[in-house]
Amino acid sequence: MSIANFAEKLQKYAELIVKVGVNVQKGQAVVIYISVDQTQLARLLVKEAYKAGAGEVIVKWNDTFTSRQFLEFASQERLENVPEYLVKEAEYIVAKKAARISVVSEDPNGFAGVDQQRIATNQAATGKALNIVRKATQNNDLSWTVVSAAGVEWAEKVFPELKGQEAADRLWEEIFKTTRINTPDPIQAWKEHDQKLREKAAWLTKEQFVALHYTSPVTDITIGLPKGHLWEGAGSFTPEGVEFMANMPTEEVFTSADCRRIDGYITSTKPLSYAGSILEDMKFTFKDGRIIEATAKKGQEVLDHLLEIDEGARSLGEVSLVPDPSPISQSGIIFFNTLFDENASDHLALGAAYPFNLEGGTKMNDEELKAHGLNLSQTHVDFMVGSADMNIDGIKEDGTRVPVFRNGDWA
Repeated sequence: MSIANFAEKLQKYAELIVKVGVNVQKGQAVVIYISVDQTQLARLLVKEAYKAGAGEVIVKWNDTFTSRQFLEFASQERLENVPEYLVKEAEYIVAKKAARISVVSEDPNGFAGVDQQRIATNQAATGKALNIVRKATQNNDLSWTVVSAAGVEWAEKVFPELKGQEAADRLWEEIFKTTRINTPDPIQAWKEHDQKLREKAAWLTKEQFVALHYTSPVTDITIGLPKGHLWEGAGSFTPEGVEFMANMPTEEVFTSADCRRIDGYITSTKPLSYAGSILEDMKFTFKDGRIIEATAKKGQEVLDHLLEIDEGARSLGEVSLVPDPSPISQSGIIFFNTLFDENASDHLALGAAYPFNLEGGTKMNDEELKAHGLNLSQTHVDFMVGSADMNIDGIKEDGTRVPVFRNGDWA
């Protein structure tokens, strides 16, 4: 099976990523993070970025094989220390307010079998050294987008009955479908989608619930929301007012949790691909905002390391609502990839909150954010909790309950 008009669709996709995903401005620097086996898309992105007026385009190639060799064989000292030139590059990216395009295509199981302690050590070191880029991204100081491309190993995991190029073609079809490339005018289709999600976000912001109460056969948890929290849907904005789409596809509206007020238990409803391993059937129990127990039927060791990254990894940063009837959910496909699976399901994120989800949050320092209940961490890992039998109530200041979700859809 080959995709009809593949080159034409890929061209439209590259254009959408550049114009809507990061919305490249005249003279702006653009950084593309992409796998070595996606040169066709990489070249189209470079060309479209320059056509849109980019001042310079930097391509940062990645390769699972190379990364795996590094994690298995590099010295302990190198795992613990990030070279100075990478720190300087991170400073350059932030100083230039570069638009960041991250293309996800790797094998979700690519690091299975590698010593988890070594992976965790290197992640912690990298997180610390490149903190400046993470902070700028979480603040929306620069435009950024996470998109995907069909890598063969990933495609074979999603469609185990298919092999090689056939699997990749099938995955490309889903990518084009969920990013609206198959519509007559993808850019216009995104504008309309953006508007719909924005209306939901505006309603939730206006309601200013003090907490959300989630219940399903496997979940009963109350998650506090900070005073002055802001819900966001689809498009985000830089301080200069440039709109961008942080995720494509996206079906979510999201805000920050109050990390001091979370109580109860919640169970994941889809597998999570994290640090090159798959985690399944996770259950978290919270008391006063902290995880007091965390279990996984598959990937317990990986989960333990994730929760040890820092203090903030043991609480929540993001609360996100996605209706179960969303197109990705209805496809019935498990993508083993957070970009897709989080848009099929309500999800939460362990770790850092986004300061832009709080009124005035992007102007606050860490201490002030903490005082408002925003979680600080080097990590931010989304996991999926939604289902067709999930109910969510918004709790008002006076204790009144307002139905937000019933049976997995907007009430």
